[in-house]
Amino acid sequence: MTSFDAIANHIQQITGQRLTSIKLTAIIGGGINEAYHLKSDEQSYFVKLNTPEREIMFEAEAEGLTELAATRCLRIPSLICSGKTNQHSYLVLEYIDCQPFNAASSKLLGEQLAQLHQIEQPFFGWHYDNTIGSTPQYNSREDDWLPFFRRQRLQQQLTFATKNGYGHQLQDKGDKLSENLHMFFESYHPNPSLLHGDLWGGNAAVDPTGNPVIYDPACYYGDRETDLAMTELFGGFSNDFYDSYNSSYPLDSGYKTRKSLYNLYHILNHVNIFGASYLGQATNILDQLNAELT
Repeated sequence: MTSFDAIANHIQQITGQRLTSIKLTAIIGGGINEAYHLKSDEQSYFVKLNTPEREIMFEAEAEGLTELAATRCLRIPSLICSGKTNQHSYLVLEYIDCQPFNAASSKLLGEQLAQLHQIEQPFFGWHYDNTIGSTPQYNSREDDWLPFFRRQRLQQQLTFATKNGYGHQLQDKGDKLSENLHMFFESYHPNPSLLHGDLWGGNAAVDPTGNPVIYDPACYYGDRETDLAMTELFGGFSNDFYDSYNSSYPLDSGYKTRKSLYNLYHILNHVNIFGASYLGQATNILDQLNAELT
């Protein structure tokens, strides 16, 4: 039995609907997983595959999708099932024929994301460790944002970078930043907001009715500025999105500086996943942030 036979059987068990005349189409995009459109005469599904040992990554993603969907703030692809075969781990979601953003849908995404960020809990972190890309992301409970971000975000990525051979270029600059991190938070004390956690342009789209859809989360409760900062990486979102978000839930003026700090986390993660092509960007951000301390 192939992985796709096993996945189709699992879908049928969960949905109670028989799949006939199955057609698979590869979906190009993303550097972590394989992705497919699984279409039968009756239904369509989105299937992600990775190696069997990555099953826990998909379990955490499923947990995040479930938590986001429960808020009813935005459209989230419905979770069908996840599991593991001898050849693959997998995650199956409803298939949505995604479209690009226009002004109206960008504005709506800003409003809906602001609603999501107003969902809070009493502590930073989450009940589940997950991944950012393929990198472990730890979410142990902290009552204070600063030690959470220092230990479980910045220092963790620097530790991974050292293990990957980049310590000479990054560690001293990263240590200086980490020791002085409090200077970016002297008059700013964020609340623990529910975050998508990996909200770049490739993880958001629009359904055929014009509703924004977000997917591929790396959820936790943290400073909402981290989600906004990542939207500015890799092309960013439109001004309609940012204007709408700020009208609904205005950002603190210090965001303009802290967004570089928060995006450093993701650039370091790209160093750790994809290699030295991101090293120059990481060192430039470190130099910029350390210059702010003088």
